[in-house]
Amino acid sequence: MNLKQLEYFVAIAEEGQITAAARRLHISQPPLSYELAQLERELDTQLVRRGPRGVALTEAGRLLHERAMRILSMATATAREVSSVGKGLTGALCLAVCDSATGLAPGARLAELASLAPGVSLELREGSVPEVLELVTSGIAEIGVVRTPFSTQGLRTRYAPAEPLVAVMPPALERGDELTVLLAQLEDVPIVCDSRTAASLDRNPFCVTEDARSVCSCAAAGLGVGLVPRSLLTVCDTGPCYIKTLAEKSLESRAAVIWKADRALSPLAERAVALLGELS
Repeated sequence: MNLKQLEYFVAIAEEGQITAAARRLHISQPPLSYELAQLERELDTQLVRRGPRGVALTEAGRLLHERAMRILSMATATAREVSSVGKGLTGALCLAVCDSATGLAPGARLAELASLAPGVSLELREGSVPEVLELVTSGIAEIGVVRTPFSTQGLRTRYAPAEPLVAVMPPALERGDELTVLLAQLEDVPIVCDSRTAASLDRNPFCVTEDARSVCSCAAAGLGVGLVPRSLLTVCDTGPCYIKTLAEKSLESRAAVIWKADRALSPLAERAVALLGELS
């Protein structure tokens, strides 16, 4: 089993047809079918079921597709890292950022990289906190930006200052005083928040999203009072909503720059960590 075979298999799995996968790979169909058959013989298992309209993955095929995606990503990351050794501020940097921290990174903080090193390229990956942690610990992303709480095992961290939640209030649902609101004052209104915030509340929100940025959109549409980290407002449109700080200190969180503790950062990644600073 080699990287070429895995790349071919991923194309077949994603296209659902050998003919379409061959077009995507810019090769003819016979060698692609041959490589698939070779892979099945080597692994001694059926990876796809052939049908009149295409192919469907078997259980073993689904497992291989998942692992192949990770292996190919790690191979790309390894090649990028090795090629950058000794070259200073050149090459590519993979930065993973959780959705609730997009108001803090990457933003203008990393713009200096382009001016200092025109040969640099930045690959930005976004996802949930667990997804960003996986990207960093697996070595696919060299640096990540996440938000507390998260496990710091095997990681080095640089924390931002504590950040409050803010309430994004449609005019019809305004509560509290001029600048702040208590959670108790929101008992009679529907709450919209992401799943991590929902886990910290002592009530069931009306709407829970997986991406914190969607909370502002829901609030602007009048679905309820949205609860988001204050920095997220810089990248979200809140429309006519009132913005008030949630007074509960217990719901504050901190963003953090993370990287693997047992991995020496490339010169480019070191510069990026310095530019990101404490995200303040």
